Amino acid sequence: MILLRKLRISSAVIAVCLIASAHAEKADQDKPIVLEAEKVSVNDVQQVYELDGQVLLTKGSILITGEKGNIKVDPEGYEYVDVQGKPELTASFRQRREGPANEFMQGRGQAVSYNAKTELLNLKGDASLKRLLNMQMLDQLRGWKIDYDDVLQCYQVTSPPNAKAEDLPLAKAILSPRRKATLER
Repeated sequence: MILLRKLRISSAVIAVCLIASAHAEKADQDKPIVLEAEKVSVNDVQQVYELDGQVLLTKGSILITGEKGNIKVDPEGYEYVDVQGKPELTASFRQRREGPANEFMQGRGQAVSYNAKTELLNLKGDASLKRLLNMQMLDQLRGWKIDYDDVLQCYQVTSPPNAKAEDLPLAKAILSPRRKATLER
């Protein structure tokens, strides 16, 4: 039991960097954004879009769902997406990766944030993230907050900032051997 408590304390941050050749699909950058929701508010001057109710955002292979959303577009055309779920339905993210035809990153959490310029994905609140190849799980992470940097191909799982040792959720990572995954491509 003492070992488990120490493991929980030390699992406050799990960071893993991958050495692989696949990145987010670059063709996504040039695709239009398709927004669907019960209510959409558009401020074309400031390039800000507010979505409310059954949010569905599609941009190439990127698919983001949730209950409420906010999208900002910078002068260079990069999108900054924040989508929140609701207690009975989490927000989700899915994107095809460059390389193998059927490799995807798929995640969920109470909130999903995606920065298209830096290719940073943040999942917060009972979060999970999977890397799938042909719909088979290669990597899986679970925790309170997950950050994924697609450029560096690094995952980071963290606990809530004000969590007490006895309250910490156990961060968990299941990672496939890289050599085997690379050889099978």
